[in-house]
Order: sequence, then C-alpha cells, then structure tokens
Amino acid sequence: MTTRASDIDRLVALDRAHVWHPFTQMADWLADDDPLIIERAEANHLIDIRGRRYLDGVSSLWVTVHGHRRAEIDNAIRAQLDRVAHSTLLGLGNVPSIELAGRLVHVAPEGLTKVFYSDSGSTAVEVALKIAYQYWQHRGQPAKRQFVALAESYHGDTIGSVSVGGIDLFHQIFHTLLFQVHRVPTPYPYRSPSPDDPQACVSRCLQSLEKLLSEQAHEIAAFVVEPRVQGAAGMLMQPPGYLPQVAELCRKHDVLLICDEVATGFGRTGAMFACDLEDVRPDLMTVAKGLTGGYLPLAATLATDAVYDAFLGPHASKRTFFHGHTYTGNPLACAAAIASLDIFERDRTIDAIQPRITELATLLARDIAPLAHVGEVRQQGLMVGIELVPDRDARSEYAYEAAIGARVCREARKHGVILRPLGPVVVLMPPLSITAAELVELVEATRRSIIAITE
Repeated sequence: MTTRASDIDRLVALDRAHVWHPFTQMADWLADDDPLIIERAEANHLIDIRGRRYLDGVSSLWVTVHGHRRAEIDNAIRAQLDRVAHSTLLGLGNVPSIELAGRLVHVAPEGLTKVFYSDSGSTAVEVALKIAYQYWQHRGQPAKRQFVALAESYHGDTIGSVSVGGIDLFHQIFHTLLFQVHRVPTPYPYRSPSPDDPQACVSRCLQSLEKLLSEQAHEIAAFVVEPRVQGAAGMLMQPPGYLPQVAELCRKHDVLLICDEVATGFGRTGAMFACDLEDVRPDLMTVAKGLTGGYLPLAATLATDAVYDAFLGPHASKRTFFHGHTYTGNPLACAAAIASLDIFERDRTIDAIQPRITELATLLARDIAPLAHVGEVRQQGLMVGIELVPDRDARSEYAYEAAIGARVCREARKHGVILRPLGPVVVLMPPLSITAAELVELVEATRRSIIAITE
C-alpha cells in the first residue's frame, strides 16, 4: 500500500509549511526534494509514504523495544481505551499507574521503592534534580544544593537537565540560562592520554571526582550520571569498575547518586538496567524511552524510601513535592508499559537477546572495525557507536561542517536502513526483537555506507 501521489505532494507541502523538526537544520530539510515521511510499520521495519521499507536501526530514537505493532501492546491500549483514557494523579489514583509502579519496583535495582511519573526523559531528570535539592532542605542541610555531572553528559532538554548536560554543541548557546554545575572528566579511553589502558583512564577520572567530593561534599546535593553508556555524547562506554566506584564515593561523602537510565534502560545494555551490570543501587533513577515499548510518552523517577521519607510531614510543614505534569501516570501509557513488561517476562527477553549481542559483536569486529576511517567501535549490549576519523593512526577528528555522520546515515537509506548520527559517530541501536538475519542486513548497510562516504 502506498499513498497516492496527490496526497504525497500535499503532505510534503504541509510539512514544509508548518512542522519544525527537532535537532534538524530546517534549511537542509526544506532543500530535500524527497523527505522521508513514515506512514506505517511492521515488526522491525518502517514504511514511508512511497511504500519503501527501512530496517529501524535506531529503534525510532531508542524507544522501540519489542518491534512495531506488537499485538500484546496494541491490545492493552485498546482495552484501556474501553475504561478511561486519562485521569489525573494529582490527589487521585488510577489503576494502571498503580499496577505499573509495582512492576517497576520489582524489576528495578534493589532499594528503589517509590515511583514518580512524568512525561519524558528530560522531565524525569528534572524531577530527580528537584527531589535531590529539596531532600537536603528537609534534612537540614540547605548548603547542599549543587550538582556534579560528567563533562560530556546529556540528560535532556529542559533547563535543569540542560544545566547538568555537558555537550557544547547542544548546550553552549543557553549558557546564561543555566545554573552552574561541577564537571568531572568522562572516562573516555579512546580520547584519553592512555587510550590502550582503560583502567588508567578510570583512575584519573575517579581521582578527580574524589578530590571534588572530599573538598566540597558539604555543598553538593547529587552526582547525576548516565550509567555505563553516555548515549548522546557518542555512545561512550564507561570501562567496567567505574560506576561501582562512583557509587562508593557518593556513599562515602553523603552525596546522592542519580542514575539516568532513560537511554540504557529496558534491555539496551544486555541487562534490564545498566545499573544491574555491576549491582549499583542509586538513590534516584530515571527511566523513559523504552518504558512503554516505544508506544506512548511516559517517564518515571524512582527513589528510595530514605529519599521519599524526607518529604513526609503534616500539611503545615510544606514538605510536599510541588511538582507535577498534566498527563502524569497516563492510563493508556501505563497500560502499554505493563504490556511491555509482560513481554519481557514471558519471552525472557533479556536471555533471548544474548545471542544477538554476541552476533552483533562478531559482525562489527569483522566488517566495521577494519575500515580505514573507523577509529573505534564501541558496544554495550545492543547499543553501538562507530566513531569515524579522517586518520585512524592520529585519532584526528572530522570537522563539524563535514557532517560525516549525517552523510553516512543518509547513504544508509539507499540500502533500506534508518540510522542517526551523533556528530562523527554512527549509532546502531536496533529493537531487542531484531533477528540474526536483520543484524547482518544492518551491519552490511552500515559498512557499505561508510565506505561510500569516506573512501
């Protein structure tokens, strides 16, 4: 089935006239005589208005978990529609939000027992920052109101989450709007003074963090970190051992640990949550993206009893957390999330993806890593970053204006694959439902596209 030519022309014209696309240079978009507009989907493929099929190589921006049009999730949303589409959580409850909270606590790292809903990864982080700030006010330590974040961090696009973000390309223009944050080095071995010694890189980063906390912990509310994988920074993989030592330093210096699992949660790293890989138990954890299986906007900030209890008191104490969103705990979204967790449990999804992770690693090592302009291939689970360089021996970097990643991803469409770059890094993050044959297709399209653009 394809859209009629007259409808295609109308849709393209309407889009050009009225839609402002995120993270998109609109001058480039408007100059494109064949913009990619998706009409429908089947399993792990997207289909555009001209009937062309594309393997969804980035899970529709890291959200699609079990594939598109999964019957169990479709049916759960339809069933909920027969009950209620939305009811506020401000002073009321609703059944799906209650059921989902119990399910999330069951699968989350031990100790996270309370669930505060919001609408996106950015708002989930915003919630975590405000909770951490207010927590110390209630604990009688009002001086603890500063935050620590990694140098190349990304935590969303609201003002608070941008403040703790550290990617100049995205955030520098908003500098005067933001609150000040302590920056500590990112454990990024490839760009470190000792690229062949990841643990030396880890040691230097931890020393910097320990020095900061030992001197200023009395003023620091929390350290916010993307566990194991810094997604938007270019799929930077933290070497094993870094995150547990961060958690230990936070405990030692009485600083809350906020783990941002918006991108890494729900199986992406090969575990349900990245924290599970090294048994890290944060004080606050944010989830979104894959929470509903990629169906509807929903996010949550999980907290420990110790954090939650600091907000309890008589009405006159004004310890209420004065924060909320109109669609907080939306029943349709919660129903989708419950259905997604049902699939995880019934299909033993985490176990099922282990062979795919190994197969992907083999394909990357054989077909991508040897290419002349591939500096490094980074993988954690089904999250992959391929860093492109003009000179792999010198580890030099492509100029921003070369748009090398964007050009490779554009080329991949000719091979029936949708990818999205992060600067010079080509990202692969397929749905957990991807098949072995589709992995071959994904990697081969990526290989051919890199060669076509760089050689």
